[in-house]
Amino acid sequence: MVWNFPKITRYGTTLVTLFTLVLSSTGQALPTPSAMLEPGVSQTLARARKQAISQLAYALKFDIPAQKNQPILSTETITFDWAASRWTKDASARQLPLDFKEERTHLQTVSVNGTRVPVVFESEHLLISTALLKPKNNVISIGFTAGNLSLNRNDDYLYTLLVPDRTRTVFPCFDQPDLKATFQVSLTVPANWEAMTNSPLERSTLTGDRKTVRFQTSNLIPTYLFSFVAGKFTAVTRTLKGRSMTLLHRETDSTKLRLSTDLLFSLHADALTFLEDYTQIKYPFQKFDFVAVPDFQYGGMEHVGAIDYRSSALFLDNGATRDQRLSRAHVIAHETAHMWFGDLVTMRWFDDVWLKEVFANFIADKIMEVSTPDANYDLQFVVDHYPAAYGVDRTEGANPIGQPLSNLQEAGSLYGGIIYHKAPIMMRQLEQLMGKDALRDGLREYLKKYSSGNASWHDLITILDTHTPADLQAWNRVWVTETGRPKFTYRLDQQNGTIRRLTVTQKGEDGTNRLWPQRFTIALVYADHVEEIPVDMTRSEVTLASAVGKAAPLFMVFNSSGQGYGLFPVDEAMTSQLATLKNPVTRAAAYINLYENMLAGQAVTPIQLAATYQKLLSNEPEELNLRLLTSQLSDIVWTLIRPDKRSALAALVEQDAWRAMEAEKAPGKKKLLFRLYQSIALSPEARNQLYNIWNEQKAPAGVTLTEDDYTALALALAVRDYPAEGILTRQLARIKNPDRQNRLKFMMPALSSDVAERDAFFGSLASETNREHEAWVTSALGYLHHPLRAETSAKYLPKSLDLLEEIQRTGDIFFPESWLRSTFSNYQTPETAQLVRTFLADRPTYNARLRAKLLQAADGPFRASKLVF
Repeated sequence: MVWNFPKITRYGTTLVTLFTLVLSSTGQALPTPSAMLEPGVSQTLARARKQAISQLAYALKFDIPAQKNQPILSTETITFDWAASRWTKDASARQLPLDFKEERTHLQTVSVNGTRVPVVFESEHLLISTALLKPKNNVISIGFTAGNLSLNRNDDYLYTLLVPDRTRTVFPCFDQPDLKATFQVSLTVPANWEAMTNSPLERSTLTGDRKTVRFQTSNLIPTYLFSFVAGKFTAVTRTLKGRSMTLLHRETDSTKLRLSTDLLFSLHADALTFLEDYTQIKYPFQKFDFVAVPDFQYGGMEHVGAIDYRSSALFLDNGATRDQRLSRAHVIAHETAHMWFGDLVTMRWFDDVWLKEVFANFIADKIMEVSTPDANYDLQFVVDHYPAAYGVDRTEGANPIGQPLSNLQEAGSLYGGIIYHKAPIMMRQLEQLMGKDALRDGLREYLKKYSSGNASWHDLITILDTHTPADLQAWNRVWVTETGRPKFTYRLDQQNGTIRRLTVTQKGEDGTNRLWPQRFTIALVYADHVEEIPVDMTRSEVTLASAVGKAAPLFMVFNSSGQGYGLFPVDEAMTSQLATLKNPVTRAAAYINLYENMLAGQAVTPIQLAATYQKLLSNEPEELNLRLLTSQLSDIVWTLIRPDKRSALAALVEQDAWRAMEAEKAPGKKKLLFRLYQSIALSPEARNQLYNIWNEQKAPAGVTLTEDDYTALALALAVRDYPAEGILTRQLARIKNPDRQNRLKFMMPALSSDVAERDAFFGSLASETNREHEAWVTSALGYLHHPLRAETSAKYLPKSLDLLEEIQRTGDIFFPESWLRSTFSNYQTPETAQLVRTFLADRPTYNARLRAKLLQAADGPFRASKLVF
């Protein structure tokens, strides 16, 4: 059955403004809504509702048809207690707003405590007369059509993704993190579908080719963690350490299933064991299940009892590198840690969203130390976090860890590299400052005190302050509330071959006299040994007494243990002797320092750094460090070398990468070197080599290539306009998994050798329906704007900027940022940099957070236009 209703202007004129038609229960016209009823969920509204609403519960029924273009007819019952005396006294006091970001036509019926009332809808809010409410057991019943924006509907499955404020796009609710509620869900779906939500199954009833699946009432959770998945999935259940867990997946590759399935359960079980011990709190929810979703927008999402993961992050094949396996273990540890940090104790408001993310990352790193004892935890930390944090903090669009937020509709733009990567570095500094045991004890107290509730960063700092003599408030000010990073300089005075004085100076990279209190080390490198001296940077200039009298070193490496944060100086004598450094963390720190100094236009040029890295391809023994080197080297070739000089450098890198690959024994490192070769292949010989490997399905000796790898090869050949017919069509025929087939079908026009076809593909992205699969879109954009296509793709840049606000409004959290980075990161020209400058100059009132995201994404073109050699 299709429900048809008169068209109402979206988010505009509604029955509220037709005041003669909308009456309260007393027969009087409702007052004009106040600023509390602006679109989105304002902090003013959220605070008012938190004061007046308690004992909140939702009962939801969704009738989901097999066809994704058919409406989902739904009902809900909301129950709560009401404290009228604590409700706001402003102009809107006689209305209680529920949040619903959809057309008015989606709302069919509303009743309050058994009384049918008119549907009153204004500025993304369903308004309920407070005159109908009573102190206890209020019941609001609503018949509606579920909104599609966040249902992620596919041909034979769908899943919700409702963070940070998208629950209101599916059904009317109080969509704020500090109004936790229970959820009881019933889904009517095709009989051959599986279904999962936050709570255990209660019963399933079959009626013809449909079944109704009713779930038990959930624990108390915030709306953004509410979730359900339904569709053609395979269910796998295992019991480990006395806990039953179920996985839903759509993977069809038998090798991936055989190599990954059992390990996925054991990784989760080990993470749960660690967290129960670390927090001293048993797993706090009714069940623990997880779902592998094809092309899920994020690596994972911590839905209570029903974690969603990107399928490719979980199911690895026998060609996976060690780095990929470690990344899988980390994302599992991260999402499992969220069950305590974020799910059990939730931030009060999304300005503290970083709080849940920093602890998920921080604890995940600790889990990795235990679960992967053969891994170098310190090295993993440096390689994973520092380049990504610097990639934002060095830009003109840098944001602080903690950011103010007046309306939840802006919350998605808070996410990014600073939250996920600078914040863990900050937490490591905090742990050094407090001590591991003191920090752990403070966290246990915090979790116990706010269990099943909400807390802020201020609440946590207040508790931690009692566990340390350090001044955490002063420390917090620069690390959490301010942007940017420090820049360090040094002075080394020598006399008769010994150190007479060594001073280190710190100021803001922007020239300000700010101080980031922190600790790090400096390695003094000698011919036969290395000595590390500690630096306690509590002042803007520190003289290192422990260095005085030591022999003058051959060279120094700053931040040698990978614990400090900032733009560290590079000792000129170090560059030619990198291979002599035995400690892999010190080498990683040196590589990062070199790259950051190059981008800052000092110490080394791109050509010089490329030459240095080429020599190291055969000498770097650690896979993680090789991943760092090959990534930086590829970036230099594509973004920091002029097109007229690129081919010559690429040819040299090709030769060195291939030779290093042939000589390498470790499979993971061989594959990294092959990927570098594939990435920068420009010479006719290299392109022919890639084609032969792809065409014959014959990998280089010792390199394992899988279906996914051959698809990546086909894409690499297509973007190079390799002169062979039907490469992508032939690869499509080789793919067996329907989800991966659909992904390649979507991307093929973006890789066409026909400019008109590429133009048509980009034009299609103006339609929201063509942007539904965000991972597909950003991958396609990366090829559409590949440096080899820059001359024909630059014309897309103005329209890409014009679409940005719409993409923020309609897309998920990371889509605006990934849209911008996929679009702008590979351009080098002053014209591109000027386009961004002009766009922002012409829009002085442009959304501040989008402005920051654009400046972050444009950092590459800004620097490349000055640094290109």
